[in-house]
Parts: sequence; C-alpha cells; structure tokens
Amino acid sequence: MTNFSNLGLSDSILKALPELGIENPTEIQQKAIPFLVEEPSDFIGLAQTGTGKTAAFGLPLLQNIDESAKHVQALILAPTRELCQQIENQLSLYAKYLPKIRSTAVFGGANIVGQMKALKKVNQIVVATPGRLIDLANRKAIKLDQIEYLVLDEADEMLNMGFKEDLDKILSFTPEFKTTWLFSATMPNEIKRIVKEYMDSPKEIKVAGGNAVNTNISHQYVVVKSSDKKEAIKRFADVEADMKGIIFTRTKIEAQRLSDDLSKDGYGVEALHGDLSQSQRDRVMIKFKEHGLKLLVATDVAARGIDVNNLTHVFHHSIPDQREYYTHRSGRTARGGKKGISLAVITKGDVRKVGYLEKDLKISFEKVMVPSTNDVQARRMSSWLDKIPKKGEVKEIEDENLSAITDQLKKYTKDELISLLLEDQLKKLNLSGSRNDINDKPGERGERRDGFGGRPDSGNRYFINVGKMDGASNSDLIDFLSEESGLKKDDFSNIVMNDSHSYFDVTAEKVKSIDDNFEGLEIEGRDIRVNRDSGGSGGGKKRRRGGDGFSGRSGSGRRSGGGNYNRRGGSSSGGRRDSKGGGKNRRPRR
Repeated sequence: MTNFSNLGLSDSILKALPELGIENPTEIQQKAIPFLVEEPSDFIGLAQTGTGKTAAFGLPLLQNIDESAKHVQALILAPTRELCQQIENQLSLYAKYLPKIRSTAVFGGANIVGQMKALKKVNQIVVATPGRLIDLANRKAIKLDQIEYLVLDEADEMLNMGFKEDLDKILSFTPEFKTTWLFSATMPNEIKRIVKEYMDSPKEIKVAGGNAVNTNISHQYVVVKSSDKKEAIKRFADVEADMKGIIFTRTKIEAQRLSDDLSKDGYGVEALHGDLSQSQRDRVMIKFKEHGLKLLVATDVAARGIDVNNLTHVFHHSIPDQREYYTHRSGRTARGGKKGISLAVITKGDVRKVGYLEKDLKISFEKVMVPSTNDVQARRMSSWLDKIPKKGEVKEIEDENLSAITDQLKKYTKDELISLLLEDQLKKLNLSGSRNDINDKPGERGERRDGFGGRPDSGNRYFINVGKMDGASNSDLIDFLSEESGLKKDDFSNIVMNDSHSYFDVTAEKVKSIDDNFEGLEIEGRDIRVNRDSGGSGGGKKRRRGGDGFSGRSGSGRRSGGGNYNRRGGSSSGGRRDSKGGGKNRRPRR
C-alpha cells in the first residue's frame, strides 16, 4: 500500500501527519501530491468533498513555500467562511514542524480591521473568500502581485454562489506567471472557461466520490406524502434518543420554515443558511457543536466546510438534483470510523431518483418504514424505563418528606400511578392528532402540498434576516421596508418576528418593488437579505445604508434625506485586467 513517505514529502511534513492520525493517503492524495511536489505547473483535481483535497494541495504547497520570503506566496480561494477556517486550521497543523511558515484566513462577516492587522504580519499563505479578498485588495491591505501559487478550492461552488466576476477580478490582480491548482467536484462550462483563459496545459486527475470509500454509511429512504415529511423526521428523532443530525433542504426559506416548525413542536433545532448574518451562523454552530441542539436544518451551500463530529443521521428533506450534493450531504456522518445513517424522505414520484443514485454512486439504498405512533410510544417508554435507577441506587429521602409524599399518593392505586407517569411521558411526544401510520402505500393518492404540514406558499411571503436580536420591533421593520421599497406601510402585513429573522407578506401587485429594491443592501457593514426562495441577493453591487440600525433611527437615515444612502459599485479597477493578466498565468519552472 502507498504511504506518505513514498510521495516525495519532506521529513518535517511527514513527522506531523501521524500525530494528526493521518496514516494512509487517499486516492486524490496519492495521485496529486507527487505531481504537485515535483512539477510547479498547472493542475486540475476533480474530487468530491471528503476525499482529502485539503491535504492533496496543502502538503505540496507547504513544501514549495520559501520560508525565508516575507511576502504572500500562495493564495487559496474558497467559497465560504467555514471552509476558509477549516483549510487554514489544517495547514497550521500540517506545518507544526515548519515554524517559519505562517498562514492567515480572511473572510466576510468578520472584523475587517482585525484582518488588515493580521495581514501586516508575515504570512506566506493567505486563505480567503473572494468578496472579502477584493475588499482588502481595494484597501491596499494585501498585495497579490508576487503570488506564485493560486489554489481554487470548490471552484464549482464559488461559481454557484455568484463569484464569477469576483474570480475574474482576483485573477486580474495576480501576476501572469504563477502556478494555478484548481479543485472542483464538477466541470461546468464556466470552469472550463477559467481553465482555458487562465491555465496553461494543466494536468487533470479525477477520482471517485467520497462515499465510494465510506462503507459505514447506511443509505435509507422512506416514502411519505409531501405534507408528512416533517412528521416523518419528528418520529425518527423521537425513537432515537441520542440522535444528532443535519436536515438538508433545497432552499433557504425551506430551511428556516422547517426549523421554525420543528422548534415550535419542542425539538432542539435551528437553521443555518446564507440569509443569516455571520454572528448568527456562529451562534448556531457553537450550540450545535456543544450539543445544545439535536438537529440542524441547513442548505447545501451553508454546510460547506462545516466539520461536526459524531453525527448519527443526515436527513434529505428532498433528494438533490446533483449526485455530488448527495455525496457531500451523506458524507457528514460516519466519520472517524463510526457508523451513520443517510435517510432520504421522499414522495412516490422521487423513487426513481433513488435508483439513479444507486447506479451512479454504486451504493445500495434500503427502504425503511416511518415508525408508527405506537412504535414511537413503545420506544419512548423503553428509553424512559432504562433511565429509572435500579434498586439499591435510589437515594434515601428524609422521613419527613417521604411521609408527606406518601400521604398525597395514597389516593392512587399502583396501576393508576403508573398510568399517570406514563401519560406524562407520552405528552412530551406531541403525537396528539397524528395518524398512526404515515407511510405512503402503493395506490394511495394525496393532495399536493408544500411539505410543511400542508401550508401553501402564496408567493407573496418574504423572509428577511432581521429579528428581535437586532433590537427591531414590528413597527421598526415596517418602517424600514417602506423606506427601502417606496411602498406604503399598508402594503405589508402578517409580520412574524423571530430572534434572528422575520417573515412578512406584501400586496401581490407590489412584489416587484420588493424584488428590485433590496438586492445587495448593507446596513452598518452587514448584508441584508430579503427573498422568497433560494435566489437570495449578494451577486450584484452592494448598497450601503447609514443610520442607526433598525430601531431608534432618526430622520436623517430616511430616503428623502439622501445623505446616508450610499451606493458602492465594483472595485476601482472596474474589473479591467491589467497588463499582467493578459496571458496564461503560469509560473516559470525553477
């Protein structure tokens, strides 16, 4: 079997790997590392999340860095803050015995002043999200003209998130002669364009998906009506007392609605998606990692780069259209040699998709049944009884207290007392009114609903990432919406305000004013997102609005005042490529 010592890595790097529990290289590492160590030329690695890509480019990068140089030699671009942090943390661990090599991560949602201070120190490697990197470059806080290595990680996701123009701009800032390594799960046309325009005869390596080597995942599916999806997930959560899982949804608004509904039903759950501010996302992740939550509801993009140990379940609220997304999702569980369950909650119309996944990913799905209410009750009672102390473990109660309790219980028979205790436990399951069996049987037909207990979506219902935590009231929110859209306050109704976000309805004929007036809005450096579906804002120009936040605002912040409504266009370069960026971007061979 190939080991790391056969891949051309230095002793300083090899010494750190066993201490990190890294023993045998993955397929992408076996194929990429020898080439990247020996040949300073362009490279394309096609591999899924979970295949070890960070070490595949990180270890050769550390070996090729000139420790004596004081400028930024390598730039790694990643789509999300979480992935940036994960990459930079892993590089630091790999470089344990390379003390002169320093790296730092810069990303949106964090204090830019602190990041500017960090960049003034010696950093040979910078890991960045595209948007924040452009902001720092425009402020002259980072120089990219001496970059020797450029790594594009999760390149397809950066394009899916709307970073196409940002990538072109960043590439124009970098020197013509450099080495570019691109890692991606897929090769859409835009990736091919980047390869053609910015890379010089790259070597391409493609490896199998991450799930192909993880046999510890049990792939399952249940078939229910769309309106019963939430109930199905609840029942699995009820029968698995020690469950810790992620529920994946297609869109941000689905994630937030499902989280709200489950939370109202008494489940420890919160949502993670792109419409939350970074501080809100951090708070959710801290709670989840510290076992303050049983379930996390997330979109595919929001979950990129998140590494949480001991996940027992991954739920697919709907099967993703791209098989790579199924690989990314299910790969969140069964890590570190542990076992896990990937469970797709589907309708009869989606059964064929299960077959496609089995064929494409070479995995087998097991059809399982949603527990009935009787099953849930029996499992809950069994779990409860297991927690009752055994004879001899019961602490003695003082005679005075015992006497008072005994007198109160004399009015019950033993059977009545047991029934009362059991009834108290069953009330916590919130099963009142639920059908015993919600599995969808062949031949049954149900009405089409939206998967949230049959609640229709009028199309005029909007989400905004402003809530009580921002010090806003319903009237503050209506004032803000009216000012920004130019609509009357009467055009807004049904305000529902939660801690981190709110919902509102808008008059049907006025929806265009909402869709057109909130794209790219910033208040006090924070992105404000208002949307009906997965296509949130953020891909276009930013608009900065002054004032005092959402509450206690003075008239000077109003649209008529004009002074605090500043629009910001692109960078000063206007996206034009300078003389350095006209040709292929490859560094001369040493």
